Amino acid sequence: MSRKYFGTDGVRGRVGDYPITPQFVMHLGYAAGKVLARSEHAQGERAAVLIGKDTRISGYMLESALEAGLIAAGLDVYLAGPIPTPAVAYLTRALRLQAGVVISASHNPFEDNGIKFFSGNGMKLPDEVELAIEAELDNPMQSNPSDSLGKAKRIDDAVGRYIEFCKSTFPADMNLRGLKIVVDSAHGATYHIARHVFHELGADVTAIGVHPDGKNINDGYGATAPANLRKAVVEHKAQIGLALDGDGDRLIMVDAEGKLYDGDQLLFIIAKHRQALGKMHGGVVGTLMTNLAFEHSMQKLGIPFARAKVGDRYVMELLQQKDWQLGGENSGHIICLDKHSTGDGIVSALQVLHALRMKHQSLSQATQDLVMYPQILINVRVKGKAAELLENSAVKTVNADAEKSLNGKGRVLLRPSGTEPLLRVMVEGEDAAQVKQLAEKIASVVKEVATK
Repeated sequence: MSRKYFGTDGVRGRVGDYPITPQFVMHLGYAAGKVLARSEHAQGERAAVLIGKDTRISGYMLESALEAGLIAAGLDVYLAGPIPTPAVAYLTRALRLQAGVVISASHNPFEDNGIKFFSGNGMKLPDEVELAIEAELDNPMQSNPSDSLGKAKRIDDAVGRYIEFCKSTFPADMNLRGLKIVVDSAHGATYHIARHVFHELGADVTAIGVHPDGKNINDGYGATAPANLRKAVVEHKAQIGLALDGDGDRLIMVDAEGKLYDGDQLLFIIAKHRQALGKMHGGVVGTLMTNLAFEHSMQKLGIPFARAKVGDRYVMELLQQKDWQLGGENSGHIICLDKHSTGDGIVSALQVLHALRMKHQSLSQATQDLVMYPQILINVRVKGKAAELLENSAVKTVNADAEKSLNGKGRVLLRPSGTEPLLRVMVEGEDAAQVKQLAEKIASVVKEVATK
């Protein structure tokens, strides 16, 4: 059964356009509340839900609408204010609540927003629960009688609780003293959290991207815009820089020379370190976008590797199927299931720093055995459904020609974005010039077809 509203990362869109309107979000809260209230996990007691949000100005409006819908359905609501997505997952589990809700559009611009849910165990809602919520949305919204409405309560210590949790994922007998770090919070949900985690572990921290105004989230800062981080690392003569995205579940890092390290490279450091410690539980899950060099490096290390569809939801599903603990995407989503129930940029950074500190290595030294294949990604904005372009004969032809040109020494991947109206064109191979030429040729054809 296909979803009508839920995508790979909840319900997302442009604020003011359906479904990201106060009316729909209130109805969504009500529908979710009704489904959760009859869940076996409620155990006859009033169900309770945690709401967190990032720093977008629209978060105030959507938080109020969501709160009203949940309370109308008879659920109690705990308001955590601006906190990262993984903090909502952690607090939902720690407080033994039925669900957690995040109001965020992650790395998207501030004009977008979204709603995503976590179950009581701190993981994304199962498919059957999302489908039940969608089915409930077909029913008109009403309200419980006054004597069975929910209540709202603000959690004043949410930030402090999460900071302590993050620190607990770093070895108790190790510290970050002597390490100078630049931390970029993308003017997002970690603006008042990330720097404190690393500082309290002993690092000398310079913080950028920590002045949210409701409209500047991800704007020139964060994991999707690392230019300011690279500049700050060099200017402050720091050993390492790290950037998170707007909701704090994505990570990229920079070395002292300003060189970028993506999710594949950081995942490689963590996996190799765990294998050396004898703590590699099973294998590693990547995605269709994971660099071929990563796959080959896992083979050399004797670590099993599997690819999931793009999206941390699918990485998580495959990890659970295989009973593995480590997975991630080259975009910077990294999942360490022995540390957290979801991807967490701060926790991932601490796992990388653990490896570097223990081996007395720089990022460059830790990744010297991983020679990345040149990879070009071009996002083509489209109208309508991007998936339909994959069936176009001209697109199919240019795709097939590119694969023939690579002659088995590279990959071509065309895929619709799960969160934006984009068709992503990725080409990977040994020859950088050829990869660039092929990617641009495919993107040109896609653009031409998309504008007809």
